[in-house]
Amino acid sequence: MDPELSLKTPTPTAPNTARTRILAALPGALVLGVAALVAGALYSTAFGPQELMDPGPVVRWGLPVANLMTELALAVTVGALLLAVFVVPGAGKSRAGHAARPQSSKIKKNKDTKRDEPGVLFTSTMMIAAWAAAIWMFTALAKLLFAGANTIGVPLSDPSFGQQWVTYLTKIPSGKMLLAILVIAAIVSTLTVLVSGPIGAIWTLVLASVAFVMMALMGHAAGNANHEQAVSGMFLHLVGAAVWIGALVVIAVLYLRRSTPADQLATVVSRYSTIAGWCFALVAVSGVANAVIRLGGWDGLTTRYGILVLVKTAIFLVLGLIGFAHRRAVVDKLAMVRGNAQSALPVLFWRLAAVEILIMGAVSGVAVALGGTNPPDEGLPSADPSPAYLITGTELPPEPTALRWLTVWRIDVLFAFLCVAGVVVYWRWVLRLRARGDSWPWLRTASWTVGMIIMFWVTSGGAAVYGKVLFSAHMTMHMIMAMVVPIFLTLAAPITLLMRGIPARKDDSRGPREWVLGIIHSRYGRFFSHPVVAAINFAGSMILFYYTPLFEYAMSTHIGHILMIVHFTLAGYFFANALIGIDPGPNRPGHAQRLLLLLATMAFHAFFGVALMTTNTLLAPEWFGLMGRPWGDSAILDQQKGGGIAWGIGEIPTVALAIIVAVMWSKSDDRAAKRRDRRVDEQGDAELDEYNKMLAKMAEDD
Repeated sequence: MDPELSLKTPTPTAPNTARTRILAALPGALVLGVAALVAGALYSTAFGPQELMDPGPVVRWGLPVANLMTELALAVTVGALLLAVFVVPGAGKSRAGHAARPQSSKIKKNKDTKRDEPGVLFTSTMMIAAWAAAIWMFTALAKLLFAGANTIGVPLSDPSFGQQWVTYLTKIPSGKMLLAILVIAAIVSTLTVLVSGPIGAIWTLVLASVAFVMMALMGHAAGNANHEQAVSGMFLHLVGAAVWIGALVVIAVLYLRRSTPADQLATVVSRYSTIAGWCFALVAVSGVANAVIRLGGWDGLTTRYGILVLVKTAIFLVLGLIGFAHRRAVVDKLAMVRGNAQSALPVLFWRLAAVEILIMGAVSGVAVALGGTNPPDEGLPSADPSPAYLITGTELPPEPTALRWLTVWRIDVLFAFLCVAGVVVYWRWVLRLRARGDSWPWLRTASWTVGMIIMFWVTSGGAAVYGKVLFSAHMTMHMIMAMVVPIFLTLAAPITLLMRGIPARKDDSRGPREWVLGIIHSRYGRFFSHPVVAAINFAGSMILFYYTPLFEYAMSTHIGHILMIVHFTLAGYFFANALIGIDPGPNRPGHAQRLLLLLATMAFHAFFGVALMTTNTLLAPEWFGLMGRPWGDSAILDQQKGGGIAWGIGEIPTVALAIIVAVMWSKSDDRAAKRRDRRVDEQGDAELDEYNKMLAKMAEDD
């Protein structure tokens, strides 16, 4: 066995050796990143002199360096916040929390605020987030200066730079976006100092993640013909890489702080390993999608851009292999040495951190150089684009047929990954239950799997393809994701499976179980899951969506499209869960009241469908009215057909929900009757005895 992996107590010099290696790895990663950036840029000539309006070498080379520094600082910020929210022990819980809080000498109670003071590890993690966010803010400012000079084509020393830079910030879309990112960095930098608990940390994490959305909307993704796929792929790539790199750097810094409890750090390393595995899958899938979009075919691999893609892929695979080896050789042994973590962790940990950090620095540099290089396929429109291309960014699909509805695909990387991940996670929880001898109904597993498959088709199959050009297809997509998919997901009881499959944490940290239960039992969760509120949201939001500019916004922007899918799927889930749900959550009314609520909601839904069928006013006329389709009905006839679909398709799930409620009602009555029979057998029928006594007394009186 490798002596460095021995479970025996290491020599006294081992901790110092481990710290020395990590101290060298952190700046070494930055040096390797800059070196890889320079080498890649020299090879691709991405930052060479420009023929017209050259801003000078300081701007041309300062911009990619500032970009590298900004992305690394953002990664560390997000990594620290994610660890604080989901991983590190000692985050502290409210007294009203639903999970029991163990007593710990490291956690002190604050009587004034009635909350637990955060532990050492949580406080240290938030301190790292604050420093990283401050660096992110200053590097974002430097990037904004260099990007402005590069765009307007003047050096920073030019007397007219200031005035033109202000114009860049206020008139040019990229300038507005970078300015918004700078504002977000400043706010996050302030919040990381002010927040003192996991609730504030998760809102800060959400705000910092908005920067990834803005970054995905810029660069090559912004002007690509496959805009939606490019933006989704870039967003997933940025998030996966940032969490993977940033969280590992934070763990290394936590280890360097000698005040950090070693046993808690061992727990953090084990939990991070699972996150890193998902990040690897996320980066791999999104990287392949981005390469397919930008290379334009196998010939693209022979270009300078393609060579950089191959280099980045090779480094990424090496990084994945090292991470897998560390998983097998180091992380799996942490459970065996947890009791002696104070002495064993330094020996085990440096191999996990130092080498990976160095390689991550190199791959980050190559990624920045790749981002500054023009791809072979820049997604430019043809010389004579069709009306459909000008509106949607993609060519008009062929006339729909029954077969094409099943065979035409346009993969949405974001929702495809979420659907596959949903199936994987659900099945892992089921297998975890079976491994410990517990059972789980196979019908629930099948229901979840079918729901995810339908959701994948709705977001990437024929409904998604034709939903961009036909109102009737869009309404089909809407009805399925809001009324069909939620029924399958509700019957799968994912919250119940989560509670049984993941044990509660005992170290004052919040994992998926704690966060989900906290949201369900919060006043916001109880409000939105209330049956009446869920019904109003389900029916009312449809009217609000289609008869306001929200509909056109959802059709014309990728962000609006994503928000539409998320909102109506959740609205359908809340409504179905209020009627037929198995999971804990809302205070469900009696079965008779549920049927009345269902009928009232569906009557309102039918009214919406009839209104669409009889109207002669076209919704989103600048979208569907200018599509230029040589096939199919006119836009207004197609919209009226969509109204019929809204009415007709809505009836099928309504009948299914009514049947399920009736069956649940019958089973509930059967269970109540059986309970009463058992009580009568054990204790006698008191009600019947009282009734007989009353009859006997009446007979005596007569």
